[in-house]
Amino acid sequence: MLYIKNTTLYSPLERLDNAAVLVDGGRIVAVGYAAAVACPPGAQVLDADGLLLTPGFIDMQFNGGFGDDFTADPTTIWQVAAGLPRWGVTAFLPTVITSPLERIAQAQQVVLSEPAGFRGATPLGLHVEGPFLNPQKKGAHNPAYLQLPALEAVAGWSPQTGVRLVTLAPELPGALPVIEALATRGVLVSAGHSTATFEEATMAFDAGARYGTHLFNAMPTMHHREPGLPGALLTDPRPVVGFIADGVHTHPSVISLVWQALGPERLNLVTDAMAALGMGPGSHLLGDFEVTVDATSARLADGTLAGSILSLDQALRNLIRLTGCTLADALATVTTTPARSLGLDHERGQIAPGYVADLVLLSPELEVRGTVVRGELVYTAE
Repeated sequence: MLYIKNTTLYSPLERLDNAAVLVDGGRIVAVGYAAAVACPPGAQVLDADGLLLTPGFIDMQFNGGFGDDFTADPTTIWQVAAGLPRWGVTAFLPTVITSPLERIAQAQQVVLSEPAGFRGATPLGLHVEGPFLNPQKKGAHNPAYLQLPALEAVAGWSPQTGVRLVTLAPELPGALPVIEALATRGVLVSAGHSTATFEEATMAFDAGARYGTHLFNAMPTMHHREPGLPGALLTDPRPVVGFIADGVHTHPSVISLVWQALGPERLNLVTDAMAALGMGPGSHLLGDFEVTVDATSARLADGTLAGSILSLDQALRNLIRLTGCTLADALATVTTTPARSLGLDHERGQIAPGYVADLVLLSPELEVRGTVVRGELVYTAE
C-alpha cells in the first residue's frame, strides 16, 4: 500500500487542499481530505508537502526517445517506456510510422509482451501512423511504403491485438470502409497526413473517425473559403484533436487560437517526440530517415519537420503560459481527454477510487518531482 499525504490534489475535475490518497494493488482506494483518509499500518508513506498531485499524463503520439526509434526497432518500446516517467508520462501510445505491414505486426507483438519486473510508463497499444497516408502530405514518412487503405491490411488490428489508434488520409480510395471497420472494433481512427476537403473530413467523421493527428501539420492550409481538414477538425464537435504545443509546429499565437476553439474537452496535447528526446542536439533516426536536431526542432535535410523534441510536461507548461488557462483545464488535455478518446475513462485519467494509480507530483512551477505508475513510485527528481 502507498499513502500520499499533505498535497494539493487536482483530480483534475476538482482541487482539494491538504489531501491524501491511499493506493492498494495498483489502484486508488481512497481520496479525500487528510483527516478523512486514514493511513493503514505498514503502508509506505509519501509526504508530498508543498507539491501538487495530478493524474498521470497520457501521450497519444510518441515515436521514441533516448536515442531509440520505435519504427526502426520496435523492440525498444519497453526500454524507452522505463524512462518516460521523468516527464510525468505514465501511459502512452508507441507510434510506428509508415513502414511495411510486417514491421507493424512485430510492434504489435512487442507491445503485448510486458517484460517481467517492468517499471515505467504503460504502453496502451500502438498508434499506427501510416501507411495509409496521402503522398502529397507524407512529411517525414517513407513514400516507398505508402499504400491505399484496404480491409485485408487491417484485418488483425484491434485494441486486443495491440492497436489503439490509426492515422490515415480519409480522402484516399477505400478509406471509409476501413474507418468503419476499425471504429467498430474499438480502434480510434484519426484523420491526418491528408489533403481532405471539409466535406471529405466530415464523411470520415460520419464513418466513425474521432481524432485528428497534429492539427495543421501535414494537412492543407486553412482558407476562409476552403477550410479543409483543419476547419473540419476545429468546428465539428465529434473529433478530439491532437496538437503539438512546442511553438515550432505552430506559431504561439495559433496555440491560443486553437485553445479558444477547442478547449479542454477536445484538445489533446501530444509530443510527437522522436529518438532525440532526452539526448540533445545531433543526428537521430525517425523511421528510415536521418533527422537533424537542434535546440528547438527536429528536421529532415530539406527542412521538413520530423517529429519533435518536446516533453509532455513542457507542453503543459507552454499551454498555460501561452493561453492563460487554468492548471485544471490544461491537465484535462493530457489526462481525462485522451483517456476518454481511447475508451479508458472508466479507469484512467482521474484521481478517484477504483482508478489505476497513475499519479504525478509537480512543483508549484509544474516541474515533475515524482511519478507513480500502477501504485509504485518509479521516478523521483534528484
